[in-house]
Amino acid sequence: MSLTHPHELVERALELSRADGCVVIADEESTANLRWAGNGLTTNGVTRGRRLTVVATVGGATGTASGVVAQEAVTLDGVEQLVRAAEAAARAAEPAEDAQPLIAGRAADPRFTEAPETTDIGVFASFAPALGEAFARARAGGELLYGFARHERTTSYLGSSTGLRLRHDQPTGTVELNAKTADLSGSAWAGAATRDFADVDVTALHTDLTRRLGWGRKKVDLPAGRYETLLPPSAVADLMVYLSWSAGARDAVEGRSVFSKPGGGTRIGERLSPLPLTLRSDPAEPGLQAAPFVLAHSSGENDSVFDNGSPLAATDWLREGRLANLLTTRHSAGLAGLPLTPPIGNLVLETSAPGAPTLEEMVARTERGLLLTCLWYIREVDPASLLLTGLTRDGVYLVEDGEVVGAVNNFRFNESPVDLLGRITEVGRTERCLPREWGDWFTRAAMPPVRVSDFNMSSVSQAS
Repeated sequence: MSLTHPHELVERALELSRADGCVVIADEESTANLRWAGNGLTTNGVTRGRRLTVVATVGGATGTASGVVAQEAVTLDGVEQLVRAAEAAARAAEPAEDAQPLIAGRAADPRFTEAPETTDIGVFASFAPALGEAFARARAGGELLYGFARHERTTSYLGSSTGLRLRHDQPTGTVELNAKTADLSGSAWAGAATRDFADVDVTALHTDLTRRLGWGRKKVDLPAGRYETLLPPSAVADLMVYLSWSAGARDAVEGRSVFSKPGGGTRIGERLSPLPLTLRSDPAEPGLQAAPFVLAHSSGENDSVFDNGSPLAATDWLREGRLANLLTTRHSAGLAGLPLTPPIGNLVLETSAPGAPTLEEMVARTERGLLLTCLWYIREVDPASLLLTGLTRDGVYLVEDGEVVGAVNNFRFNESPVDLLGRITEVGRTERCLPREWGDWFTRAAMPPVRVSDFNMSSVSQAS
């Protein structure tokens, strides 16, 4: 596999294509990882992988159909079989509802023929020694550290029969660190997202976990109910990521989502928050850089293989508290009468109000409320209101008179992130964070801590 450059696979597939149109995506991936448990490393490794996706389009009397076939570890000898399979799938398919002319070629990326970027265990050169020092501190303090770190570099090569030759290099790093008391009765979690691990402060993460284990020495039982609640950036990210995934224009136009306007149309322009909140995406966002063009390996509600290569630009989804845009493909944009605003691989929530506080400052001015760590097992209950349910995890704390006084039991919550936007009473300072629930799929996020009135803890959970 390593003897063939990915761009050669793309060119070979396009050369072999007999379809009316063809798009080929080669994804070259390398990963490095560390895992640890009980204050010691357990495993580490490096992997390499390759995936080739071929999209064939075939015109007919009733419209254009598409066939998509993908395969791992493809060599030059295996390309023709993949191309023929995609063409057969296109000929056997019904006309594609999202069919559009393929994106026309523009100036080729000068790096298209260069080798892919890779990662290796050396990415942890500064992280690993800092982790070892954290192990020593944990042993001395009667704590146990568990977790993992992963770094991935994916280089994507996109070529088309219309002349596209595009490339994107995406580094993605995550670390999740879990601290437990020696008797395993207390647990605290912290996570971080990074491009290269140079900016991961292991000492700060561990110090925060130790502090929270200390808070947990006192246990407080609380009943279900509505509480003023402080959500840290990770918890906010999990809610906003799900909101963004649910913001499809077609669903809204057809009356099937929380963004549908009663009587028809969408809620674009409506105020969803009384605060000057902006939820946005930008492929060039510093530290959160993502693909600057559409890379669609399949078609779905908010993605279309026909849009591959379409350029992406900075987009506001919520602007100063008002709904500004919804997700569209070229097809759904035409149906809804909206501009083309495809998904982008990052998400930022921020306030334009001056003097945004830190989470610690928000705690200090809390008379009585809950401080969460993170959310997990989030599931949708009702798409019409975007009502979600899920559980709290790894530390829920009671705050009284500006001080954390102890850890409380876990809860099941029932909340809609759209309704929640209207009940946020304070917004903190935006910072890069790792969503706990969705971190396997979405890592490039920057969120503020927020204060929410009457957060609905619907029942007490036995999860620990």
